[in-house]
Amino acid sequence: MISILSTLRIALRALWVNKMRSSLTMLGIIIGVSAVIIMLAVGTGASQKISEQISSIGSNLLIVVPGSSTQGGIRMGGGSQSTLTKDDADAIQKECSSVSVVAPMHNGSAQVVYGNQNWSTSIQGTTPGILEVKDCGLTAGRNMTDQDVRNANKVCLLGQTVVDNLFGSMDPIGQIIRIKKIPFMVIGVLESKGQSLVGQDQDDTIIIPLTTAQKKIFGTTFPGMVRSIMVKAKSAEDLTIAERQVNDLLRQRHRMGPTKEDDFTVRNLTQMLQMAETATNIMTLLLGAIASVSLLVGGIGIMNIMLVSVTERTREIGIRMAVGAKTWDIRVQFIIEALTLSLIGGIVGIIIGAGGSAILSAVVGWPTVVSPLSILLSFGFSGLVGIFFGFYPAYKASLLNPIDALRFE
Repeated sequence: MISILSTLRIALRALWVNKMRSSLTMLGIIIGVSAVIIMLAVGTGASQKISEQISSIGSNLLIVVPGSSTQGGIRMGGGSQSTLTKDDADAIQKECSSVSVVAPMHNGSAQVVYGNQNWSTSIQGTTPGILEVKDCGLTAGRNMTDQDVRNANKVCLLGQTVVDNLFGSMDPIGQIIRIKKIPFMVIGVLESKGQSLVGQDQDDTIIIPLTTAQKKIFGTTFPGMVRSIMVKAKSAEDLTIAERQVNDLLRQRHRMGPTKEDDFTVRNLTQMLQMAETATNIMTLLLGAIASVSLLVGGIGIMNIMLVSVTERTREIGIRMAVGAKTWDIRVQFIIEALTLSLIGGIVGIIIGAGGSAILSAVVGWPTVVSPLSILLSFGFSGLVGIFFGFYPAYKASLLNPIDALRFE
């Protein structure tokens, strides 16, 4: 123990004597560690942002949309065929045991007017369950009711963007707005959801009763037609089962034969989330790997400086061995010097990396998240670099012949 402490003091003294060289040697490690932390912070922040945007749509969600149609031998895109009805949505709610709540959708866009203000926005005709499906609350007022849907009442819920553009700082509850010249009473204000994954403003919307949208705003090709059905499974574990149950039920209701192609499509939003997370995780690993090259370069710099140091201090090594220092003592001394350079450089790099991530987030607006794991990995890796690249110079120093070392000029 005494020998190790003595060796540690000698190693630190040697580094302190050559402060400028030690500082320049640490620079490679500092740049490497800070680069790793910033790159991982950018990747983790991007992944978290994508997860938040997808989660803002709602959790455990399936979206059922109409299938494609063929006209004159030309196959149209998905949604070109009207095949879904409110009865389909009611059947899914009643007969699919893994489904929690269903919200049929009949949506479009329209010009909205209040006083001398007007705004073009998305109009969503749906049922009261939409708030539960989208995990969305109200900041003011009340939700529409089943009776509003049955009676096709002219009531509406406003997104925050619509409120800002039509009412400014006024309280919209109880006010009358006009959608396609039809008066609607504002009964509630939706909780802000921010942008979707594709950059669409989810607060730029108005929700009205489904039957009101069908009968008074957009009309329908046939009675009860809806443009999509949003389905919320009871849990993430039930999502796959719910998807299968919805597929089987709709094929049965639409009288689809064993060889007939589905006239609808069930989309699993959780799969979208997993794909997006996989892509961002790959990007994070790639950025981290690129930044790690800087650490390897810094390690090579440490090895070069330590080899030069061995040559410069050959006589000192010979004196130490002549007065009783063992081979192990010489190795430990040079390994400690390399490890100290790496760890100090790692600590400084962590500070610069964390600060750089915060500055990047504030100035450029990129989301960054500095995780404890990235700090631990960077610090641990810098220590391993010091040991790995410091071993060869230490090994070379320990093999010097004391007599030849004493004669070295």
